[in-house]
Amino acid sequence: MRTSLFTYFHDSLRASPVDDYVHDLRAARDEGFSHAWTVQLPWDPDALVTLGIALREVEGMTLGTGVQPIQLRQPMSLAQAALTLNLIGGGRFRLGIGLTHALICDGMWGVPWDRPVRRLNEYLDGLQPLLAGEKADATGEIYTTRGNVRVAGATAPPVYVAAMGPQVLRIAGRRTAGTITFLTGPRTLADHVVPTLRAAAEEAGREAEVVAALPICVTDDAAKVRELAAETYALYGTLPSYQAMLAREGAQGPADVALIGDEDAVSARLEEIRAAGVAEFAAHIFGPGDEERARTRALLRQAA
Repeated sequence: MRTSLFTYFHDSLRASPVDDYVHDLRAARDEGFSHAWTVQLPWDPDALVTLGIALREVEGMTLGTGVQPIQLRQPMSLAQAALTLNLIGGGRFRLGIGLTHALICDGMWGVPWDRPVRRLNEYLDGLQPLLAGEKADATGEIYTTRGNVRVAGATAPPVYVAAMGPQVLRIAGRRTAGTITFLTGPRTLADHVVPTLRAAAEEAGREAEVVAALPICVTDDAAKVRELAAETYALYGTLPSYQAMLAREGAQGPADVALIGDEDAVSARLEEIRAAGVAEFAAHIFGPGDEERARTRALLRQAA
């Protein structure tokens, strides 16, 4: 099981989110981390623009969007950006996409959140030929994409889909490199996510993998950090798709699936995730202080 980082722009407390992002990635690379995913939230800096800067400034790291919501970009626009980013990074970009949530689409953007299965399939109908350097000719009810994208020297980045429900997991397995999950525990990964994705991939004669992102903190005060996790990730516990995954796990809230405890306890949790069939663990390192974060990074390096 590979190890990567799962990052937010607001993880750093310094002045400039773009400069801080580059600084933190460079420090992570120098510590031995080679892969990172970055979350695109509606109120944060533009992830695609910032990733372009980071891919140029931080050599030796593979970076990805974890994930880029599709509702605000047409397939051709995202294909242009993704090919450009992979060109800048010399093949070090991974494109994670997702359908986001009704709270954001309807509530913030005024964009309908409906027909998610059709929406994703039609989006991929336009996006994937363009990434492959082919002409898109896809007429749909939601997305219509016709034409070419020409970014000389660019290669197609792998595409991952944020998927939790069975229908979207099957799309990810049939059509993409795999899925990225967040706040999905080892029981649900083993019993639902991994087998559903793999079965769909095998039916299509291809391979797909699971990248599982979870909060992680090595600490001697697990109760205190669990309270911090409940506060930090509270919003996710209100969203229906995350609620469904937490219910499958038998968890009351996001803090129950976070990896929290001393080195032995967290190592045991990591082994559960590995045994579930996950290809890559994406760690969102959090905690009340620098000591806990340093211990967490050290454990992750050892596990990797």
